[in-house]
Amino acid sequence: KEIALVMTYGGTTKDPWGNTKAGLKVTGVINRTDFGLKYNSVLEAGSLMIGEEVAITAKVELAKI
Repeated sequence: KEIALVMTYGGTTKDPWGNTKAGLKVTGVINRTDFGLKYNSVLEAGSLMIGEEVAITAKVELAKI
């Protein structure tokens, strides 16, 4: 299943050895039930233990080769 993610470009820099690096941050939200994760449990107060939305955050560093 395809999902939409937002990518934020953090810029480029050189590391101490002169290699060029780029930084990115990727974020998004998925509905876990869309991927077959249907387990849940009712808490004593009557609310559900696990929400349906799952936040995704990835910080990525790329090296130019």
